[in-house]
Amino acid sequence: MLAHPTLDQLNALGLYGLAKGFKELEHKPEARGLEHAEWLGLLLEYETTLRRQKQFETRARAAKLRHGASVEDVDDQSPRGLDRALFLKLSTCDWIAERRNLLVTGACGLGKSWLACALGYKACRENIAVLYVRVPRLFADLAVARGGPGYARLPRTLARVKLLILDDWGPEALNADQARDLLEIVEHRYDRGSIIITSQVPVARWHDLIGIPTLADAILDRVIHNAYRIELTGESLRKPRPPS
Repeated sequence: MLAHPTLDQLNALGLYGLAKGFKELEHKPEARGLEHAEWLGLLLEYETTLRRQKQFETRARAAKLRHGASVEDVDDQSPRGLDRALFLKLSTCDWIAERRNLLVTGACGLGKSWLACALGYKACRENIAVLYVRVPRLFADLAVARGGPGYARLPRTLARVKLLILDDWGPEALNADQARDLLEIVEHRYDRGSIIITSQVPVARWHDLIGIPTLADAILDRVIHNAYRIELTGESLRKPRPPS
């Protein structure tokens, strides 16, 4: 078999994983004794691996995650009240398929954003569409877009992803426009996708944070009733620790 024409053909067809596998196997003496089916199986593994990696990279770029975190690197030994069993369960991403939410609360410096981004990256690896936004920036963008065509499009854009991460909500109370914007976002997503919300404010105070009772009832009814909760406690992880 002529190697170069075959490689050219595979690349022309966009089968870059197959081309890479073909090139590598050609130079492995142990591969010469493989049956045709075994050889083909290995080539298909190369192609599948490459495609999954490209899917992940595409998802990760589109997600715009703040931290390059991974679930494997999450520190569950620090005394901050992180339930390891719950976090491992969340790492399977089954809760996203079930369209459930996750609320992560705790003081500044306890790693709320890091945990959210770690779960976001894991979802990207599972080929799930993710989008990360900081809540202050989101409300600022909505305020600028208000009255224009982009204002109606943004909630629909947020609704299209399977996992929306709303990071750093609070501690400032919402004004009336922001409360209505938040209701529009959660309404578009209700029973269609999952939300992670991180906040320094405990969930028990979110009703007051929204401010308008009728809007607060509608928002929290759509967010809280099917949500997992991670409530972090303890000292900031950014605080220097004494040498052991």
